[in-house]
Amino acid sequence: MSGDSWLPQHHARAPAPPLSCPKAGTCGHRGSRYVRLNVGGSLFYSTLQVLTRHSSMLRAMFSGKKEVFADREGWILIDRSGKHFGSILSYLREGSVTLPSGRQGVSELLAEAKYYLIQSLVELCQSSLQESQEPPVCVVPVVTSVKEEERLINSSTKPVVKLVYNRSNNKYSYTSNSDDNLLKNIELFDRLSLSFNGRVLFMKDVIGDEICCWSYYGQGRKLAEVCCTSMVYATEKKQTKVEFPEARIYEETLNTLLYETVPPPDRSLLEATAHSHTHCSSHSEEEDGPGGTELRERVRRIHVKRYSTYEERPVGH
Repeated sequence: MSGDSWLPQHHARAPAPPLSCPKAGTCGHRGSRYVRLNVGGSLFYSTLQVLTRHSSMLRAMFSGKKEVFADREGWILIDRSGKHFGSILSYLREGSVTLPSGRQGVSELLAEAKYYLIQSLVELCQSSLQESQEPPVCVVPVVTSVKEEERLINSSTKPVVKLVYNRSNNKYSYTSNSDDNLLKNIELFDRLSLSFNGRVLFMKDVIGDEICCWSYYGQGRKLAEVCCTSMVYATEKKQTKVEFPEARIYEETLNTLLYETVPPPDRSLLEATAHSHTHCSSHSEEEDGPGGTELRERVRRIHVKRYSTYEERPVGH
């Protein structure tokens, strides 16, 4: 047996000379080659060299700075679960350790590392937990009634993008590439919902009247609509055509971001801005150069014109 190995519980009671206890309730171990540890009922062997290698509570215990207790047979008692103490000893020996599989096991080892004050192992466990964090879940409600849709739109503090797709709602045959385009619309909806789920509420409607249609809402009212279906009149019969206007869909989705609910600015920021504006307005028109006032006014009108796609857009949002 090597001096640094730990023993399972059923082998730990091997004959060994008891440690001398110079004081009541404390034990001195510098004369022993091995240190016998009873951690929550699990028994381990290690050496003073290993236990005092890193700056930790164990170093304080076995360097005489902290009182330790032993039973009649000389086993040092540590009132802690022994489930991960083997990993603690491995880290003290090697400076690295194979972390348990799963977040629960790593979290348990992190708690033990904090208890024994092994800061480098604490940082290793925390880094592993951060890397294994599950990505945020994107929740997309599927509306089944007009009332439910109205309630979601009116109660949402974010802009809303809704996709209606209902392939069964058609009495005519589809053109050759309509199925592919319908699938592309659905895939684009999924990509957009993953990208903007924190800023836009995405909804699906699978029972609507349309076969494939995008609708956009902001501040409780409908802003735009992109219908992706049309009729094709062939020589003998009508056919339904599903299109995939990807650029237009992207454009309207980005336009809905103009209707995000922005928190009111800080009062101190408003005061600072007002003071700066007053200071700047004291300049004479000569300092602006020829046509300076006209240029500023023209730029302001262009800025407002950016939002003229949607009427009643509040200026400054």
